Amino acid sequence: MRILVVEDDVQIADLLAEALANRQYMVDTAHDGAVGWDWLQRLEYDLVVLDLTLPKLSGIELCQKLRDYNIPTPVLMLTARDTISDKIVGLDAGADAYIVKPFDLEELMAQIRALLRRSGSSAPSPKMCWGQLCLDSSTYDVRYGDRPLALTPKEYALLELLVTNGRRVLSRPGIIERLWSFDESPTEEAVKTHIRTLRQKLRVAGTPDDLIETVHGLGYRMKQVE
Repeated sequence: MRILVVEDDVQIADLLAEALANRQYMVDTAHDGAVGWDWLQRLEYDLVVLDLTLPKLSGIELCQKLRDYNIPTPVLMLTARDTISDKIVGLDAGADAYIVKPFDLEELMAQIRALLRRSGSSAPSPKMCWGQLCLDSSTYDVRYGDRPLALTPKEYALLELLVTNGRRVLSRPGIIERLWSFDESPTEEAVKTHIRTLRQKLRVAGTPDDLIETVHGLGYRMKQVE
């Protein structure tokens, strides 16, 4: 799932981005409302965490633009103000929830999970399997049969994305959009490198050859298992 954080306080934006990334969300950050609006027009997000007071385009104005363009992405609004009138203005602009700074990080994460569940974008089941290959997103444990695999966070996210989509072909640009942020400046070669390394680790664990299939000219998918 992809989340956009629009927050002009760089320290808070970095804190949120790190906390969300540690929970396996893909995160992009913008430090003013105009950049946030630009990204919202280019990418599809599952949630926006939006500061009320922003340069160039305020959180209220950005939220109103989202709703004026019929973009249904859930919005969690952040503000240092704690008055009823401010909350009403934010909610009337189209925000789905409201949290006041300084906030408790775990409370904010609970709000995010609730909004994602409400919108139908909740995280996949903590445990999923493809034949004997099993992943547990609550512990990031990966096993093939009884053999554990040691994966990097990006390798785990890539394998989880492939298993979640099963026989659906994922293009390299599509994988980049789901797993890399703009700040990382990803290339299709980076996807190919991660696929190659992931295949090597899977083979060492005893999986069949080409458990991850290449569909030439299109992308990758999981091989059908009996």
